[in-house]
Amino acid sequence: MEVYLDNSSTTKCRECVAELMVKVMVEDYGNPSSMHQKGVDAEKYIVDAGKIIAKELKVNQKEILFTSGGTESNNIALIGTAYANKRKGRHIITTKIEHPSVKNVMLYLEQQGYEITWLSVDENGHISFDELEKSVREDTVLVSIMHVNNEIGSVQQLEKIAKIIKSINKDTYFHSDCVQSVGKFRLYPKKIGVDLLSASAHKFHGPKGIGFLYIGDNVKIQPVMFGGGQQKNIRSGTENVSAIAGMSEAFKLCYDNFDEKMEKLSQLRDYFVCELEQIENVKVHCTKDSMPASYIVSASFIGVRSEVMLHTLENSGIYVSAGSACSSHKRADSDTLKAIGLSQQEMQSNIRFSFDTDTTKEELEYCIDEIKKNLPILRKYQPH
Repeated sequence: MEVYLDNSSTTKCRECVAELMVKVMVEDYGNPSSMHQKGVDAEKYIVDAGKIIAKELKVNQKEILFTSGGTESNNIALIGTAYANKRKGRHIITTKIEHPSVKNVMLYLEQQGYEITWLSVDENGHISFDELEKSVREDTVLVSIMHVNNEIGSVQQLEKIAKIIKSINKDTYFHSDCVQSVGKFRLYPKKIGVDLLSASAHKFHGPKGIGFLYIGDNVKIQPVMFGGGQQKNIRSGTENVSAIAGMSEAFKLCYDNFDEKMEKLSQLRDYFVCELEQIENVKVHCTKDSMPASYIVSASFIGVRSEVMLHTLENSGIYVSAGSACSSHKRADSDTLKAIGLSQQEMQSNIRFSFDTDTTKEELEYCIDEIKKNLPILRKYQPH
């Protein structure tokens, strides 16, 4: 049996999405900037994609910017707004558990003379509202807080965070990296109070190398790359029409029978966590009581190194992760796991399981059986 439990790293592209992309590439292949019919046909895919995404988010189509994915969306959002608003101030707030595409941008901006405040989190990965309230200042131009953490599944209360920020400084922009939550939560940026929102298609069964950034019409932002002036001059370059079309198709499919899908995921997580917690010396992080995302389970298998457990499960056809896919090849300790207070032993034995609506209970039962079968053997032969 093959069991794929690494959906937070990437999801399988839907067949209908891939078929649509092939059609665009081989039939409707025109440059969307061209004035002839081929160009018009290509441009229609971009317009329609913007409409589909904007309708679900309840925003204006012109507020959707297509990018190459979450990393570029985060870079444009953070650097573009920081530079465009530096006369208002050079103070930015973020958290200690952000994705590298936010964290490393913050470190870059720090080198450019910006002051960065790094908010702490509790053992479940949640920020302190009191700390946030004390951190927002008159010169705070931007706050960036991810919605769902990609390693432990902690979920931040975006609406409450936005209210705190705006009550202190109405001119401060609020950005959220929603790469892990788009397609799995109903997100309405204007209602929530989010000014900028990042997304990536390969996290919701679309192609890799495409994403979008919601930019509220109130946001003053400048480009970070320059060229032919496509997409209102904010993101120049010929649009990746086939990927944009594929992303919009995948995005639309996510919200079909949405409530039923999310209920299924919640039940799967509850079952899996319950089974893990019954195994000796297994510690599940960000538990049910802390209202985590229903599709991410982070657990430490004390006494067995992450990579050993990962490859043992792989030998049984089970695919999991030892951390963020963007940094798991680097064996440095995870900032997120440090921030929630894990010990060195817990960090070195941590595994992330991430589900999808295609995941079945039978697959999870098989995974639990393989863990129970192999864990005592691995512990016996692991060096101490």
